[in-house]
Amino acid sequence: MISVEHVSKSFGTRQILRDVSLSVGKGETMVILGASGSGKSTLLKMIIGLLRPDSGRVMVNGQDITRMNEDELNRERIHMGMVFQYSALFDSMSVRENVAFGLRHHGHFSEAEIDSIVREKLHLVGLDGTESLMPASLSGGMKKRVSLARAIALNPEIILYDEPTAGLDPIRSTDISALIKRMQETMHVTSVVVTHDLKSAYYVADRIAFLYKGQFRFIGKPEEIRNSDDPTVQQFIQGRGSLTEDSHTGGDRG
Repeated sequence: MISVEHVSKSFGTRQILRDVSLSVGKGETMVILGASGSGKSTLLKMIIGLLRPDSGRVMVNGQDITRMNEDELNRERIHMGMVFQYSALFDSMSVRENVAFGLRHHGHFSEAEIDSIVREKLHLVGLDGTESLMPASLSGGMKKRVSLARAIALNPEIILYDEPTAGLDPIRSTDISALIKRMQETMHVTSVVVTHDLKSAYYVADRIAFLYKGQFRFIGKPEEIRNSDDPTVQQFIQGRGSLTEDSHTGGDRG
């Protein structure tokens, strides 16, 4: 479903990604782990076409999105949903209007159809009856759920999550992780989850890819990363010392 092939990316003199390759199968949940600045969010933005690689290509559902113009990308994005790190809700819009945003811009739905879809998706994320609320009145966990409802409004084949549990307490983080798992089970979506939350990663992942200094140091199943003999991998999963990237590979913040 997703194939990242020999992708490199720099911002000025800072190289963020160095000849990385990764494939994600249909219906699979791939978790990308790594410290801040390791290139995780940069890679995610390339998958949805918000950034273009300096070299290499990104294939999504058999299409090379690195060669698409903006109109072609927008047509491809109909099949993709993204949950942003800080939810990225429109403060001036109600929950209903936030969830309906993609429906209005990428579809041809009547108001009755929009209402039905909004209620359905809010029910899936456990937010029945919240349509009229404004983002300012929502907790952090509720905002994440609304963001997820918006991401799945058009029944995408792919959902991308950028630090979905960031800023949440352990209970809310567990709730969001359970929702990610449920989306895979009920909608059979292909998911890419960028996170540094190990508990969430172990729970939702079919496979985990560990990104360090712009390159993958490990790709495999959750139980395999625990037993990895790579000292850098062990340092990260055991929380020993700091793995924040240096100035030569900085760039993204998650």
